[in-house]
Amino acid sequence: MSTWKAMVLGAVEGVTEYLPISSTGHLVVTQRILGIGDTSATKDAADSYAIAIQFGAILAVLVLYRKRIESIIRGLFGRDTDGRNLLFSLVIAFIPAVIIGVVIEKPIKSHLLNVGPIVGAWIVGGLLLIYLAPKIKADRPGMLITQIRPKQALIIGCAQVLAMWPGTSRSLVTILAALAVGTTLAAAVEFSFLLGLMTLGAATLYETAKNGSTVIDAYGWFNPLVGLLFAFVFAALAVKWMVAWLQTRSLAVFGWERLVVAAASIGLLIAGTI
Repeated sequence: MSTWKAMVLGAVEGVTEYLPISSTGHLVVTQRILGIGDTSATKDAADSYAIAIQFGAILAVLVLYRKRIESIIRGLFGRDTDGRNLLFSLVIAFIPAVIIGVVIEKPIKSHLLNVGPIVGAWIVGGLLLIYLAPKIKADRPGMLITQIRPKQALIIGCAQVLAMWPGTSRSLVTILAALAVGTTLAAAVEFSFLLGLMTLGAATLYETAKNGSTVIDAYGWFNPLVGLLFAFVFAALAVKWMVAWLQTRSLAVFGWERLVVAAASIGLLIAGTI
């Protein structure tokens, strides 16, 4: 993998990780276009690389939401009630993905980590977002993030399991689930970001421990670090942009993006490019 390809993959990961458009789907298609992981010998390393550079996106949210993280840490030691309650809700929401993820990881990689299933998920999610967007207002009343309770967190966590289908988008399902249980739009987005820290963090640590040496053997140290750095920068920019965008505009733009990328991917498939 050349350094410029590492930059592209890092930028794609950063931009798409927290937006409701599926980072996995965009990375799979980008890898196909760039010719990365196009042989059985390199596919595992490419898939693991895509997960490893998520750490850059994780760092971006840690930096941007450091005050909330500090509140959670104080709550862990009994010095912040809101932080403690939020931490408990995040843990509850995290559990379903851990339990089910262990069971279905291999079938997903074997059967669903391909362009066809991803395009299908893009289309379904895109149409859903376009349909729901007019009903979701930035000033809608609802629970604040610190008011989310275990029962509601469990519902959000169960919804997150749906995102194991590549192309679905973890952000999409967790934001919509949080809205469904009665949060404000701002609370839904922030809870999704924070839950992502746990989910992505666990996946990144697991994949790095399992296949880190494979990634280093295939790509060395420099290119993964470049990808991580670009993921950090572009994730920070994307998160700040999304929060600002949703204060005055709707989620529909993400639905249209999903449909456009799905159509482009179908065209590339027909042309034999991917």
